[in-house]
Amino acid sequence: MPTTRSQPRGRKTRMRSAGRGRRGRSLGLDDRDTLRLVRRVRAGFPFSHLTRFQKTTGLSWDKIAHFVQIPRRTLVRRECEGRLRPDESDRVLRASTVFDKAVDLFEGNPDAARKWLQTPQPGLGGEIPLDFATTEVGAREVEQLIDRIEDGVFA
Repeated sequence: MPTTRSQPRGRKTRMRSAGRGRRGRSLGLDDRDTLRLVRRVRAGFPFSHLTRFQKTTGLSWDKIAHFVQIPRRTLVRRECEGRLRPDESDRVLRASTVFDKAVDLFEGNPDAARKWLQTPQPGLGGEIPLDFATTEVGAREVEQLIDRIEDGVFA
């Protein structure tokens, strides 16, 4: 049985979880097929995927809106419409990927991942990962930081 951790694991304790490598886990997606995932993003995700992401992450809707860079009023309209636009879906997938990697870092503990994502990190120059990951380049850097931590490189 996997244990939950509040400290990131290093290389020596690194374990592959069953969900690792699957993009969109926190959205309720089960896509290992990149082509299929791209088609889903292009079509726009159902709003229910974002609702699931909010419940899975435990982040407030205001933090979700900031993380995915979609104003709250727009989110209310999208909820009524039932679907996100492709560019919004792409940002939601990006946020999901960052969150899922953080959960993997903490061996399946979403509370520890959420806390880490909201805490200034020295590896990001003291920036908060959740804020840093609001752009594509920032999200990639947060993912690379998580990879470095998993490999035992903390700086």
